[in-house]
Amino acid sequence: MSTRRQRDAPLLLSRPLTSALLRLYDYPDPRRPDRIIKGYDGPHAVRTARMCAAVAERLGHPVERVRQYQIACVLHDLGRAGLDRALFSRIWSWARAQSIPTRPREWRARYPETKYGRETEAFLSRYRGSLEAAGVLVDDWACEQVEMRLGYARRLTRRLRNVKPRLQDLGVAWEPWMGRIMLYYYYPEKLEGAKPWVRQLAEILVACEQFEAYSNRRRGRDYYVRSRESLMEAFDYLASLQREGVVSVAVLDALRSLAAGGAFDRVLEQAQG
Repeated sequence: MSTRRQRDAPLLLSRPLTSALLRLYDYPDPRRPDRIIKGYDGPHAVRTARMCAAVAERLGHPVERVRQYQIACVLHDLGRAGLDRALFSRIWSWARAQSIPTRPREWRARYPETKYGRETEAFLSRYRGSLEAAGVLVDDWACEQVEMRLGYARRLTRRLRNVKPRLQDLGVAWEPWMGRIMLYYYYPEKLEGAKPWVRQLAEILVACEQFEAYSNRRRGRDYYVRSRESLMEAFDYLASLQREGVVSVAVLDALRSLAAGGAFDRVLEQAQG
């Protein structure tokens, strides 16, 4: 371990811009027209974006690219705007208990007959009755919670379309590669043919988001149905992603080095609450 503490993972965006980006997660409640569902766990998005910038800088990406990248990292969960913590957790804890795949590529591996991009519909067709028998009302709102996992690409596309005018007002020049890296964890195939630097930024986002999530007490309780946080488990999971070819050795080594040098100490302390 380094004896000299490295600088904290940086936030390259202004505070006003960061706050404005986080407000894009706010979502009108379709059940109550007078209510806005506040974006879920904005601090997770910011902590992830900080770590991503640190790793990207360590790997030599130019500063202006890293700044643009950090905008995408702050918005990486935009496809889950409107997440209903109680309902989402209930659906997906039930699915895990039944050993049902919860990611699109895992779903297609189990059920290869599913048409690409129709994983949500396949899930509902197969399990609607069982979910309702377990006490979950499978209405349009419940279907949205399913879409937040199994139909993430479709939902993210809709949300980006809705917020792009507001991004323009903020002076953000959105580029196609920014959306592609946001999809990489669930849809690695969407990075086929991408430039190496785009692929590497996507890998960094996956690695840092998962590293933060494994340290995030609130997210562990609400999203992963987890009772404790463990850095050892985080690194074990990242190692499994490296073996699968999702994250490269270079990215994982950079993350490990920065973590060992203390660059992530503050963000991890905040994540652990």
